Amino acid sequence: MAKQSLHITNGSNLTNYLNELNFKGDFLTWHEMLCEGPTSKLINSELFLNARKSFLNHFYDVEIDEYEYKNELQKLDKKDKYSKIVLWFEYDLFCHINMIAVINLIQQQKINLPIYLVCSGRIEGDKNLRGLSELSPEQIDKHYKNRIKLSDQDIDIAVSVWQIYCGKDHNLLKPYITKKSSFEYLGCCLKAHLKRFPDSRNGLNALEYNILELLNKYEIKSEHHLLGYALNYQGYYGFGDIQLKRIIDKLSLFFSEENGYLKLNRKGHEALIGQHNFSAKINNKIIFGGVNKFDFQFNKLQNKLVKTVIDAY
Repeated sequence: MAKQSLHITNGSNLTNYLNELNFKGDFLTWHEMLCEGPTSKLINSELFLNARKSFLNHFYDVEIDEYEYKNELQKLDKKDKYSKIVLWFEYDLFCHINMIAVINLIQQQKINLPIYLVCSGRIEGDKNLRGLSELSPEQIDKHYKNRIKLSDQDIDIAVSVWQIYCGKDHNLLKPYITKKSSFEYLGCCLKAHLKRFPDSRNGLNALEYNILELLNKYEIKSEHHLLGYALNYQGYYGFGDIQLKRIIDKLSLFFSEENGYLKLNRKGHEALIGQHNFSAKINNKIIFGGVNKFDFQFNKLQNKLVKTVIDAY
């Protein structure tokens, strides 16, 4: 019997799309959002699963379907059935953290198969970065034909980045921002990740600051309207509705409704000009891999994370 490809996709939308396009092989759909919440180095473990279940339930009221989760991962146990693994992940941080984790999982399962990457982002003739599900059938086919075989060095980079992400010192990610690899967008994603920590001047991270800037720049009528802007103008983060809605909820102290529009209040304007450090007031307690968001702040002058001094508040 001829061996098949195992396609690992970044979500159900893409899996369904590729099936509609009659891509041959088996599909493993990755449903996680490992860019937020606690992670541990060993992925296919009860410790990892329990930590993810607790986080998603507490922060997003989401229940992991444990049967579906384990059923998907069991496809990796049939490694003798496959000739290669094809990863389908996009240009943003959301996808890249998941992709790095998947590569580590493949290594931890001791699967010795060629790994290929299909990654979307810049499209010829289009000024916007595009997700895989946004591509036409012809563009998908072209991306697949131009898939990149990951080298041993690429895999080593993925393993190192995951270990650092699961650890306590995310400054160790900085050398990988400029390190050459087949991961075209990794550097942009890692820079975006470091800026998810509060800025040492105003206590806002890049996403929070961007949302306040959107309120300051555009006529926005509701939080739902603001969510639409935040989804479209988030750069390399690739966050979904529930993630950005949670951030907007935490920022509600900076704006109020006036004459049918959301407007920055005094605190909002003070935050934008960096008059005070509002990190503690935002109270967005979340973990990125192995680090609590509040444990560090991003210092623009030093271009690195510095430990948070609680007394500064």
